[in-house]
Amino acid sequence: MKHKILNILSILCALLFLNGGFNKLFNYIPVPTDLPPALVADNAAFMEIEWLMPLVAVIEILGGLLLIFRKTRAIGALVIFPIMCGILLIHATVAPSGLPLAIGLSCILGWIMIENKNKYLSLLD
Repeated sequence: MKHKILNILSILCALLFLNGGFNKLFNYIPVPTDLPPALVADNAAFMEIEWLMPLVAVIEILGGLLLIFRKTRAIGALVIFPIMCGILLIHATVAPSGLPLAIGLSCILGWIMIENKNKYLSLLD
């Protein structure tokens, strides 16, 4: 039962990252008008570096695709981990309204990583 729940949560997490990545590339979700000014300034700073958002988008799409399949889930979690750290920091410091979702995604990612700790330990040998 635990593996079924983890599979469902992993797929939901993957779909969120896929949606986020594709939205960064194709801008199909309208930007809310009531964003905090600090978040708007941060986004403007990120957009100054032309290659940064496409890179984050590709990493989110790749990580999302890897999270879908059980066989590649461990490497997908490693790919998504730095992006998830950035998401947590942004929401903890600038846009706390999104913090509950960011914490939830972090917990799912942490659970995936804990379930695959043996695969990670072999990388350190």
